[in-house]
Amino acid sequence: MTQRIDSHQHFWRPTRGDYAWLRADVPALAPLVRNFLPEHLAPLLQAHGVARTVLVQAAESEAETDFMLELATAHDAIGGVVGWVDLSSRDAAASLERMARHPKFKGVRPMLQDLPDDDWIARKPHPEAIRTMVRLGLRLDALVKPRHLPSLLRFVNAWPQLPVVIDHAAKPEVGDAEDGEAFAAWRRHMTELAALPQVCCKFSGLWTEAPAAMRGDADALVRAIRPVWGVLLRCFGPGRLMWGSDWPVLTLAGDYAGWIAASEALIGSLPPHGQEQVWHRTAQHFYGIPSTN
Repeated sequence: MTQRIDSHQHFWRPTRGDYAWLRADVPALAPLVRNFLPEHLAPLLQAHGVARTVLVQAAESEAETDFMLELATAHDAIGGVVGWVDLSSRDAAASLERMARHPKFKGVRPMLQDLPDDDWIARKPHPEAIRTMVRLGLRLDALVKPRHLPSLLRFVNAWPQLPVVIDHAAKPEVGDAEDGEAFAAWRRHMTELAALPQVCCKFSGLWTEAPAAMRGDADALVRAIRPVWGVLLRCFGPGRLMWGSDWPVLTLAGDYAGWIAASEALIGSLPPHGQEQVWHRTAQHFYGIPSTN
C-alpha cells in the first residue's frame, strides 16, 4: 500500500466554544457541528495507509492550539500541529516560544480568508512575531483565496527565510473555464509565488470548492480539478506539492475514500518518486515529521 501523510486535517469538539465559523444555524455547515476526534478518523487512516497527519487549527484561539497539542501527545498518528497565535501582536513571540516547547508544534495559520482586510498578511504581522517563527524553525500555513495572493506574495518576498505553504491551492473555483479571467489570474499569481523556493502548496480542499453537482461524484471531480492539478504540477513540481484531505470539511462534498481515489487518478500519473513526494515526502520534509519506517 502507498505510504501517505495527510498534510491537512482537523479535529474539534464544538462545546469548547471557540469555533466562531462553525454555526448550526448555517445549513451548509450544520453537518459539521459535532465532535470530530481521533477515534473517528483512525479507521480511515488505517484503511488508506496514512501513517501520519498534520493537525491544523480551526479556531482563532491559543486555547484550541493547546487542545490540539494535548491530542498530539496522546496520539502517535498526529505527526505535527499547526496552531494559531495573533501574529499582529508583539506578545505572539512569547506564545510561540511556549508552544514550540512541544515537539509536535510545527507552525501557525492565521485565518486570512475570514479577515475583513484582504491585505492583512502584507501589513499586519508584527516583525518580532515573524522573526521568532524563523528563529524557532516554524512554518506558516496560508489559508487564502485567489484575491489574497498578491498580498501573500508581498509577505513572502519580505520574509524569504520563512517556509510557507498555500492551503488548498488557494481555493480556485473548481470547474472554472481554463481560458477564463479568474483562472488566468489565479494561475499567474500561483506562478509568481511558486518562483520563490520557500513556498509549497497543498493539494487539498478542492472537492468542497467544486459545484454542488459534483458532490459525491469523484469521477466528475477528477475532470474538474485536472486543470488545477496541471498548473500546480508545472509551478511547484512534486517536490513542493503535498497531499491533504481537509477532513472533516471534506465530508460536506464527499468521503475520504473518494478523495483518495480522485487524487490517485492524478498523482498516479507521476513516476514513482514523484508520487512518493506528493503523497508523503514533501509534507515530511516541510513539517519536519520523523520517518515512519
